[in-house]
Order: sequence, then C-alpha cells, then structure tokens
Amino acid sequence: MTRGVKLVIVCLLFVGLISACGVKSKEDVSSALNKKIEELKGYKVNAKMTIKTAEEPHVYEVEIWHKKPHYYRVLLKNDDRDQSQIILRNDDGVFVLTPALNKSFRFQSNWPQNSSQAYLYESLVQDILKDKEAKFEVGEKNYVFETKTNYQNNQMLPYQKIAFHKKNLTPSYVKVMDVDRNALVSVEFSNFESNPKFDKNAFEIEKTMSNAQVDIPVLAQSANKQFAVLYPLKEDLPEGVDLVQEKELNTDSGKRVVLTYGGEKSFTLIEELAEVSPVTSSEFVSGELVDLGFAVGALTDNSLTWTYNGVDYMLASNELTQKEMIAVARSVQSQSGK
Repeated sequence: MTRGVKLVIVCLLFVGLISACGVKSKEDVSSALNKKIEELKGYKVNAKMTIKTAEEPHVYEVEIWHKKPHYYRVLLKNDDRDQSQIILRNDDGVFVLTPALNKSFRFQSNWPQNSSQAYLYESLVQDILKDKEAKFEVGEKNYVFETKTNYQNNQMLPYQKIAFHKKNLTPSYVKVMDVDRNALVSVEFSNFESNPKFDKNAFEIEKTMSNAQVDIPVLAQSANKQFAVLYPLKEDLPEGVDLVQEKELNTDSGKRVVLTYGGEKSFTLIEELAEVSPVTSSEFVSGELVDLGFAVGALTDNSLTWTYNGVDYMLASNELTQKEMIAVARSVQSQSGK
C-alpha cells in the first residue's frame, strides 16, 4: 500500500470519526434550522434588546408571539413604561399600538418579510439561508453564524452574529454590527416555547389594547404641555449640515419646536407633545413600518415619523435618503441636548 493511499484512508477515517461524533457542518445546521421553522406552528419567546448609544445603552424588554401563517404580536417595552409599543399583524393588516396614547396605527405593509428582524426566529433563519457566504462556527453551547443583514439602514448595520442553542436549535442571541464588527444592537432570548396554545382573540386589536393597558395605563394629558427638545448628534449628521434655525410655536396641544438644518443634505425636524386619544382610535399611516429599535416609525421617500416618550417627531427632507433619515432619528434619541 502506497503512502498516498494510506493518507487518503486516514483522512476518510478522520472525517467519518468527526461525523460519528456528531460535529455538524454549516449545511447540516442550516438545513436543520430550515426544517424546524417549516414544522413549527408557532412560538412565544422573551428577549432583552440592548441598543448602544453615544451616552448610555438603552435596554428594552421584548415579548414575541407568532402563529402561522401570518399572526404576530411583538411587545416592545423599555424602562419608561410609557414608551411601550406593540406591533400586531392579523387578517386585517399590520398595526402599531401605543397603549399609553390609546391609539393604533395601520400600515400598508408586508412586515415582517420586507427586512431583517433581529427578534423573529424565522427571519434570522431566512437571513442565514439567503447568505451563501455566511460564516459558521461551533461553540461550546451554540452554533454561531455571521451573515449579512437586510435592513433599510444596512449601510450602518451590515452584519449580524446569530447564535442557536445546540440542544434544540432555538435562538440564543443576536449581535447586529457596524462595518467594524462593533455590536450596536444585542438581543438575548429566553423562555422559548414551541407550538403554544393561543386564545381565539390573541391577535385582535381591541383585546390586545385592553390587556396592554392593564400594565400600561393611558397617559394623563399634562397641563404643562412642555417637553425637552432633542437634537441629533453633530457627528451623525451628513458632512456640512448644521442647525440654522430653531423656532418654537404655541399650538392648542402645547409647544411645537421646528428645527431647520441647512447644507447639501438639508432637513426639518418637528417635535411636539403627542395627543392622548379620549377613546381608542385607529388611523391609517402612509409609509412603510420601520423598526428604529427604540420605537416603531413610518417611513416614506421624504419623511420619517415616530413617537417616543410621549412626544411626536417628524423628520422631512428632499435630500436625505431613507437610510440617512433612519440614522438621524437614531441619533436624535441618543441625545438630550445640543
């Protein structure tokens, strides 16, 4: 027997030994994840989402319910209970509920299929399957993939590390990273429940709103009607863009602040106290639902609107791209002064 033949036999034995020991390849795990998602009828899972900002990290509790084929309920809640929002998808469409304001907003949207969703199991698996260049490693407790993302702002957050428990392939954690592989958004999963039983009205607006308001009471409208004005960080603005005017107006609902930024990428940012609806109301919102991390917004070609901590924000521009508007919005909520 020649030396070459012996070497081939040794290699084949080694590969067979690895396979017998249960070491999985990227293709093995990807295929198993795809099969698990196809067989799963639904799930409930909790998560802690941490968003790194210029000042201090913001931590949000996330509760996710999913029932096939297209029912979703995602509760986003930060330390300030007034900021809680719920993304709801049912037979009537996609809605964003703000219990503290007694309002719901309906979107013409194919969410969550339109982009990556860091806290949805099936979205993470789809990102892995789509990225033929995904990296893979086997950790002590997890299978870990590094893939490209599919966010509206993926120039800011182009990569993600996704970990699944080796024992049952449920999600363990996600780290969404910038171009330098710094984790700016982290999601840690817990209490994953497969194929749970849901109440008949679990994904209805009225029931969801009333249940949420037990924990998140409707805000009492402030007689003061004042709020702290927030500004985007200078380093997050496009080059050459500066604040050129700040104007405060008095309206029936309180003060309205108009910030005008000039330069090649000019834009206007309007801030005013959000109105609390006396009765549960729903309105149609033009634009695509976009998850900003700290809140859910409505994005069009020329504007981005969102509500945070009882204040309505509208960013309007003919020069900023959608990705740039998202970047400015994220910067606004990381800064509490000029």
